[in-house]
Amino acid sequence: MTTILNKIGAMRLTPARFSGFWIALFTIVIALTSCSDDLDVQQSYPFTVEVMPYADKITAGQTVELRFEIKPEGNYANTLYTIRYFQYDGEGTLKLVDGPVLVNNDRVLLESKTFRLNYTAKSSDAHKFLVVIQDNFNSTPWEQTFEFNGKDSGDDDGGLVVGPIVTPVNPVIR
Repeated sequence: MTTILNKIGAMRLTPARFSGFWIALFTIVIALTSCSDDLDVQQSYPFTVEVMPYADKITAGQTVELRFEIKPEGNYANTLYTIRYFQYDGEGTLKLVDGPVLVNNDRVLLESKTFRLNYTAKSSDAHKFLVVIQDNFNSTPWEQTFEFNGKDSGDDDGGLVVGPIVTPVNPVIR
């Protein structure tokens, strides 16, 4: 061990050796600190939901179809969407076409980004319910209130068609 130290001490320090030492040390430090095993993969993307136009008048026993399309800003294959609703005015049933009848405030997994709901009125009163769509990453949920008036109540405008409704609404800049 002492012979190695003696040889190192006997070496003449030249400018080339001095700068070579610092270049080698700098390269080792950069190589060790620049590598990271953490891969930043974005999984959660904001999304909007488009709702096709629908009639806002309904009578007891009548069914209104609501068509939806989820539009995420990015694409992650493992994103799952759920739907639930809260009915706070009127009486009726909400059913996924080719799927189950939704129970008030219960989540149901959506199998596709495009889907249809059938709302069947059980009374001629006004109907109001909130539809909530969430993804499995707990990002900000999409919400929209749907309102249907009884055809017998108020002015009869022939079943006004509302929509299309796209949220969020961005201003048009000219």
